[in-house]
Amino acid sequence: MSRVQSAGVLVYRRRNDALEVLLVHPGGPFWQRRDDGAWSIPKGEFGGDELPEAAARREFTEETGATLPDHLIALTPIAQSRGKVVHPFACEADIDADALRSNTFTLEWPPRSGIMREFPEIDRAAWYSPADAERKIIAGQRPILIELVERLKRT
Repeated sequence: MSRVQSAGVLVYRRRNDALEVLLVHPGGPFWQRRDDGAWSIPKGEFGGDELPEAAARREFTEETGATLPDHLIALTPIAQSRGKVVHPFACEADIDADALRSNTFTLEWPPRSGIMREFPEIDRAAWYSPADAERKIIAGQRPILIELVERLKRT
C-alpha cells in the first residue's frame, strides 16, 4: 500500500528585516474554533502521475487564488503522524493575505441532517513571525518551518 502524498508551499517575506511566513487556516465547521496548532501551509494531495512541485503550485493556487514566482526551494519531505508524506517547497513573495480566495468543498452539516453545505477549503490566511508560526502551525508541519528558518539564516 503506497502512502498518501501531499505537496505544499511555505511562502515567506522580509518586512523591516524581520522574517514572516504565510500560513492558512482550514475552513469548515471542524476547525472553526481552533487556532493554535491548527494552521498549515497551503497544500494538498496528488497522485503518482503528478510531480510534487507541480502539485504544490496547483494546490497553492486552488487554496489561495494567488500564483507563485517561478523559483521554488525544495525542502525535506516529512511524514506526518497518520503516514501522509508532505513534499514542502518554499519561496519568497509578498502576497496580500486579506485578498486570498479559496476553492470550496461540500459537507453534510450538521452531521446526519441531510443538509449539504459548501465551505471554503481555507477560511483565512495571515503572516506570522517564525516564533508565532511555531505556535500556530500543525505540529506535524513544524519541521518545515524550522528547516526554512535555518536555511534562511545561512543565506
